[in-house]
Amino acid sequence: MALDGAFLRHIKKELEQKLIGARVDKIHQPNREELVVGFRGYDTACKVLFSARANSARAHFTNIPLENPKQPPMLCMLLRKKLQGSRLTAIRQPELERLLHFDFDSINELGDHVTLTLTMEIMGRYSNIILTGPDGKIIDALKRVDAEMSSQRLVLPGLAYRLPPPQDKLCMLTAGTPELQAALKALPRDMELSKALLAVLQGVSPVVCREIAHRAGRGRELTALTLDEEQSFRLGFFYQKVRETVIEAAGTPYMAVNLQKKPMDFSFLDIQQYGTSAVVRQGEGFSQLLDDFYREKDQQERMRVREQDLLRLLSNHSERLARKINAQRAELDQCAQREALRTAGDLLSANLYNIEKGAKAVDLANFYEEGQPPVHIKLDSALTANQNAQKYYKEYRKAKTAEEKLTEQIEIAGRELEYLDSVLDALARAETERDLAEIRAELKEQGYIRAGRGKKEKPAAVSAPLSFTTGDGFTVLVGRNNRQNDRLTLKLANNNDIWFHTKNIPGSHTVLVTEGRAPTPQAMEEAAKLAARHSKAKDSAQVPVDYTQVRHVSKPQGARPGMVVYVNYKTLFVDPQE
Repeated sequence: MALDGAFLRHIKKELEQKLIGARVDKIHQPNREELVVGFRGYDTACKVLFSARANSARAHFTNIPLENPKQPPMLCMLLRKKLQGSRLTAIRQPELERLLHFDFDSINELGDHVTLTLTMEIMGRYSNIILTGPDGKIIDALKRVDAEMSSQRLVLPGLAYRLPPPQDKLCMLTAGTPELQAALKALPRDMELSKALLAVLQGVSPVVCREIAHRAGRGRELTALTLDEEQSFRLGFFYQKVRETVIEAAGTPYMAVNLQKKPMDFSFLDIQQYGTSAVVRQGEGFSQLLDDFYREKDQQERMRVREQDLLRLLSNHSERLARKINAQRAELDQCAQREALRTAGDLLSANLYNIEKGAKAVDLANFYEEGQPPVHIKLDSALTANQNAQKYYKEYRKAKTAEEKLTEQIEIAGRELEYLDSVLDALARAETERDLAEIRAELKEQGYIRAGRGKKEKPAAVSAPLSFTTGDGFTVLVGRNNRQNDRLTLKLANNNDIWFHTKNIPGSHTVLVTEGRAPTPQAMEEAAKLAARHSKAKDSAQVPVDYTQVRHVSKPQGARPGMVVYVNYKTLFVDPQE
């Protein structure tokens, strides 16, 4: 669902009511595609999110706390220099275009008052945030666009700012019903009415066009060809109602949620087109509705961007280890033939006198398996029979040693692969920048990430585990990553507490805190479900979860973070979705 110009007009009105006259207090750039500007007035303090993400570009008030990088990006520092302390004087929107101009009264280096404009352009993957000076020239932009990227419109410092090319469509602010009907007649007669409306109207999204068509046809799909007189009248009536709502910016925020409770669409008017297949909720405000709509999607996107380097690192190491293990297993299979080498050496040693000098092969009776055909043994014609026998013995000893070493190496690589799987699982469940920082610190300790030269970094502190309370009052602690798992199991937990972990599946250490009480069946089941939910098997059903007292859990010497062994355990099968 894209934010349309009509909805943006409502956002503009909401912003104006609080922000006009307020001063810029703080500016942050949480990531490369988002800005957060804090405003402070006489009786208000609020934050505005400017997002240039391709699938969720927008500008509105936000209450979602966003983590900021330790070092602010260059654009963020520039905006702080230019805008911090300046006063917002106006918010402008050309017709129903999907862009907003924020005009600030700022003071330049000479102490003069100048007007700087921060423009939020909402254009899908071309969305941008641009700062322009009083002369209309670009000071800088979130996304610079040079001649190689576009020949139509350059966005570079020093160039004059130009509006995006306008669409050849009707604007609701000026076009009435007669203009709409005339524009519809010029389209193919068999085009769906909702698509026809989308083709001729500026600044309205598909959900608004579908809603107008739905109400005009009383739920029936319409085309210009099938539009009768009554439906044509209803179309004009509902179009005029929507038009008046847009002109006055007097709509109400609504969001459609599907039966799986996932947001589907939002609009400034009631959404009736989905019938019983969706639940339509009224929002408290337009900004609050956008916060709710994009909350989960944006959080996943922010974490995905930040964890890319870790994901690439872990994936490369895992693939390399998997290839190494497969190659070693192939070598190990070859070593399984070593007994045939020893048998050939024994047979040659027992038949030295029967083998002609310079022979290239010989067939000898196998005294280890009576009644079987003779064994065909290849020989090196340059060697004597005894030397050929010693050669087979040497290859046998070599294969035996290789088998021992390969078995050991495969076991070591397998443990490392298991460890990397546990880190990948923790990465998939990371929710904050601090979670990622702890995973980075762990990988540095294990040598997967090189520490910066000449930098003495302070070891990252281990944060507290997740805490839950069961229905009957027991506390359950869940580790977020391997370092937390070690601290939880080996330091925080009491020997009489109950320890849970998914059986042979990467996941979190989970501890049911007993405090001297006997755990109830309900507490045991809920703790097991939490262990399953915080594991790689969270989307599965009937997940096996092992449990035992903490006293029976130990860490082998030299084991990697989160890797433990346990005895005297039992297994529960639970559904993490319940």
